[in-house]
Amino acid sequence: MVRVVAPNVDMKRVRGELGQLVRIPSVSHPGHDPEQVRRSAAETARIFREAGLDARVETVDGAPPAVMGTIPAPAGAPTVLLYAHHDVQPTGPRELWRTDPFEAVEKGGRLYGRGTSDDKCGIVIHAAALRAYGGKPPVGITLFIEGEEEWGSENIGTYLDRYRDQLRCDAVILADSGMWRAGQPGLTVSLRGVVSCDVEVRTLEHAVHSGEFGGPVPDALTVLAKTLAKLHDDRGNVAVPGLARGTAKPLDLSETELREQVGMRPGVKLTGDGGLTDRMWMKPAASVLGIDSPRIEGSTNQLVPSARARVSLRIPPGQDAAAATTALVEHLKASVPWGAEATVTPRNSGQPYAVDASGPAYDAMKRAMREAWGADAVLMGQGGSIPFVFDLAKAFPGAAILLTGAGDPTSNAHSENESVSLGDLERSCAAEALFFSYLAGR
Repeated sequence: MVRVVAPNVDMKRVRGELGQLVRIPSVSHPGHDPEQVRRSAAETARIFREAGLDARVETVDGAPPAVMGTIPAPAGAPTVLLYAHHDVQPTGPRELWRTDPFEAVEKGGRLYGRGTSDDKCGIVIHAAALRAYGGKPPVGITLFIEGEEEWGSENIGTYLDRYRDQLRCDAVILADSGMWRAGQPGLTVSLRGVVSCDVEVRTLEHAVHSGEFGGPVPDALTVLAKTLAKLHDDRGNVAVPGLARGTAKPLDLSETELREQVGMRPGVKLTGDGGLTDRMWMKPAASVLGIDSPRIEGSTNQLVPSARARVSLRIPPGQDAAAATTALVEHLKASVPWGAEATVTPRNSGQPYAVDASGPAYDAMKRAMREAWGADAVLMGQGGSIPFVFDLAKAFPGAAILLTGAGDPTSNAHSENESVSLGDLERSCAAEALFFSYLAGR
């Protein structure tokens, strides 16, 4: 095991703080208790206050609470903005979890629970790095921990407008990305964006008997299935026309490792054309997130009059989100068969982003990661989206954007049995603490 060289990484405390945060079911999606998100914000602020930062909970109208704070920079030192989010995804079916999703459980060197990797670990990484200097780091600190990242960061622009002067910085650490693989650090240099929409189709004014009228009369669920099938060609490539496509460094990812990471069933084939990293980072990806229609239990012999689905489209760097939304909406409308009525309603969107991984801040982080892990960081892409990145880069074009995180491809973010490697969590704390010193020129 590589020795952690940064001082004062108190892993007992880090694990305890992460456990406290995991116990709070801070799901930001509509339909969940907003009081839990407020509890999570309050606990996050407490953690940072005890780490030496003047943290406070801030809100804007209609938005979940964020946690903000500052430590003034020593004379001549740069300022670093620390970002993470304290909200989490819903659990999904609880019976698929091997442990209580809202109780941190340690097994086999990993800590399990909702938010352990996405992204409450980012909170405790930042706090541990500050504690390594007794709350007096060699750089200035400004903090922004948002509470709605998992619901699209709809109010990020409002927060940036209101607190622009406070958030001004020379570098940003967004601890919401992850490792290349467990035990091997990564720096994310590209992110796909995301657009989504709801499509509803209708064939009848009301349900009718499927035996009496089935044959000439189409049911809405079949119409919806045929519409959604047009999102991909026969090889699994996204069939929406006009979208940007690019290439990425292949790195050392094999199909065997990818299949193991995601738990793919033996007979299932990979979809799409091109390299694996091309398909995950630099090409569009369409997914059907949910369908509203009669459940099997309780269904009856009738032709369903209407059905709807939510469609998500990940878009690569170089693709404008507004143009992608238009392309997706038009493609879905054109794919509806048999003259059925269709309504397509755009939803949230986030721009893709690619960073320039050069300059003093990146040099400092690469050095810090090399020292903490004993291995060079992999410059990697990320298929997921962090809407805050594009908005922040637009607001502060001179700031270096560093995307880090302790989760790895087996962490099951957004799925059941989410976890984080405690060894990688410790090294992430160490690397961030070292980064402060190296950026300050020590």
